[in-house]
Amino acid sequence: MSELPNFDNFFDLSGKVALVTGGSRGLGLHTATVFLRAGAKTVFITARKAEGTQGINQAVDKSNALPGIKGKAIGIAANVAQEKEVQRLAQQVSDIEPKLHILVANAGATWGGPFETTPDWANQKVLDLNVRGVFNVVRSFTPLLEAAGTPQDPARVIVVSSTAGVNVPHVGEHGTIMYSASKAAAHHLARNLAVELGPRNITTNTVAPGFFPSKLANGLIEILGGEEDLKKTNPRGRLGLPEDIAGVMLFLASPVAGYM
Repeated sequence: MSELPNFDNFFDLSGKVALVTGGSRGLGLHTATVFLRAGAKTVFITARKAEGTQGINQAVDKSNALPGIKGKAIGIAANVAQEKEVQRLAQQVSDIEPKLHILVANAGATWGGPFETTPDWANQKVLDLNVRGVFNVVRSFTPLLEAAGTPQDPARVIVVSSTAGVNVPHVGEHGTIMYSASKAAAHHLARNLAVELGPRNITTNTVAPGFFPSKLANGLIEILGGEEDLKKTNPRGRLGLPEDIAGVMLFLASPVAGYM
């Protein structure tokens, strides 16, 4: 008989400290929310802007108003496409918490348009955030992750990529060539990090969402015919919902994913 003695704590994040980049809206905010609802002690939410309807401050206010939570959200503005900003962010986090159990590299940028006329500054923006940004964030926070991880309960790195990293979703007028290439790079970066950091009691996994209604995706969704048309191309007949991404993130951050 299999007794599963720790079943009641399978998805319990009590006492955990997490950081979510790009956490003020969309998939990042869904992730921060589920971590707090699962009992996390501290969830750092970072994005470029503090103010505004999609800035950090409103996300922190909403998160701290969640019913029944024991922990708290803390917002820190930082542009994780810039190495100095990442280093400052790591220092500010370490001033508050000496350990980081969960790091979610979610911040991302996209660009769509014809191949021939894509401006180089757009390519640089996409690569700086989606690839270099992930590398620098993980590297800067590795000391805090090492301090948190144990052989029985390793620290976690979760890289938010995209299905665009494993297929060729769009070319031509609405092509996303560099975005797709950046997400393929993020996939392989995560594989390298898994091997590099695994012996240090830090696991690394990649999540590759398809279309979720969000600020990042809504423009392309509309260009491609809107939600109803895109639903017809999906085998499940729908787009992603908040609970879809929240469930995956909670699993990968939870005690039961320590061997993933």
